[in-house]
Amino acid sequence: MKAHEIARLADGILVGDGDVEITHAADIGTANADSLSFSTSLEHVETLAGCVIVKQGSTQTAKAIVEVSDPRLAFSIACEILHPPKRSHAIHPTAVIADSAKIGDRATIGPNAVIGEEVAVGDDCYIAANVVIENGCTVGDRVTLHAGVVVGTDGFGFARDKDRYVKFPQIGTVVIENDVEVGANSTIDRGALGETRIGEGTKIDNLVQIAHNVSIGKRVVIAAQTGISGSTVIEDDCVIGGQVGMGDHARVQSGAVIGSQAGVLPGKIVRPGVWWGTPVQPLDEYKRQNAMVKGLARLRDEVKELKKRLS
Repeated sequence: MKAHEIARLADGILVGDGDVEITHAADIGTANADSLSFSTSLEHVETLAGCVIVKQGSTQTAKAIVEVSDPRLAFSIACEILHPPKRSHAIHPTAVIADSAKIGDRATIGPNAVIGEEVAVGDDCYIAANVVIENGCTVGDRVTLHAGVVVGTDGFGFARDKDRYVKFPQIGTVVIENDVEVGANSTIDRGALGETRIGEGTKIDNLVQIAHNVSIGKRVVIAAQTGISGSTVIEDDCVIGGQVGMGDHARVQSGAVIGSQAGVLPGKIVRPGVWWGTPVQPLDEYKRQNAMVKGLARLRDEVKELKKRLS
């Protein structure tokens, strides 16, 4: 792949030798003459890379430079060509697939995957090793489920009857729309009576727990170790940081960003903007409260000194 082709793909401005041949991507510090790399700094970074994607106005030098507004995005677009996902488009012989399941064209089903009764898997899906898709769930086109993902297990729902718990029926389903990616060992519970839905283009990290009847919109990003309780709604284009905990029946409105380790109380409505803390609050309020807490030690010392003077 030549540098001028990368510039065209990235919709960037080429500076230097457009015929430099690029065979792979590499970190800017370890790159060599046939590597593509990128830098988000406007300053010069020492590199042997044959082609570097940079911000407009950068002082970076290389045989070929591609100037763009977003180097990380442009680099990712180029890497789709340089390093396409390795897919066998085959079903591994150890996979267990129910006779009533429907598997789309060009799907890859990995070792020891289990696909239950009346499951529908769309075209061009990648179902990795040890993935389990329980009965009656639907997976759209171009979905990636990494190793150990479990889709459609029973939700955690019980009713108390004196000295025992009676299980609430978990007879709903899971619907995963097109172009969703779910990280390793994440779990998506089926709806109790309705459905749990993951919207188109949403990306979910490793070790995320999504409970029954949760509805996640389109293009949502959820980082690792987040837990989302039942019947919570996350609207389109939200960003959820790592280790966020959400109580049941919460609603996160479109465009909201929730910082790592935040806690969303049951029924809470999180409006657009940046939120942090437990209980979750607008970022500016969180910063003010945090600053006040840090000042408590100084305030304690001042109070002690005043007491001494009064006595």
